Amino acid sequence: MLGPLPAEEWDDRARAALESAVPPERRDPASVGNALATLARHPELAGKFLPFSTYLMTQSTLPARLRELVILRVSHHHGCAYEWVHHGALGRAVGLSEADIEAARTGAAADPVDRLVLTAVDELHQGSQISSQTWRALGEWLDERARMDLIFTAGGYGVLATALNTFGVEPEPWAGRPEFYHAD
Repeated sequence: MLGPLPAEEWDDRARAALESAVPPERRDPASVGNALATLARHPELAGKFLPFSTYLMTQSTLPARLRELVILRVSHHHGCAYEWVHHGALGRAVGLSEADIEAARTGAAADPVDRLVLTAVDELHQGSQISSQTWRALGEWLDERARMDLIFTAGGYGVLATALNTFGVEPEPWAGRPEFYHAD
């Protein structure tokens, strides 16, 4: 497994690779968190992946609340503790309730739009595509660009979950507990 890049190995390339994701004063091993400090091991890759990830988090046309619901469902499918605890907190910050977060785990949302978004993520996870029926139904609530952003959010965070799980990246102690680890 890979741990965060040790402090003595940080250099200008590692710091530059993080520029799209964190401000200059946080581009150091003590401030960026385990995930980014691990990605800093490969500055070329981090420098290409992080701008895409930053777009998904800050410029996507998918509403923030739905974005976090997508990421939580993806993290559940991948069993990614790191994404779950961090995006649970981010989800709460953009309006997800505890019931919404539980729905991301179970796939059973009370809200029809939330249920549709979770269905889309499930379809992407199971068959690598959204069915035409779900795509049309999403179109009643989300325009074409937001639906495209939904797909890339699910895919981008699926890739990140795969990497974080493979590298063994653990959530920081302050981030919370990965309480979703009960079997379905």
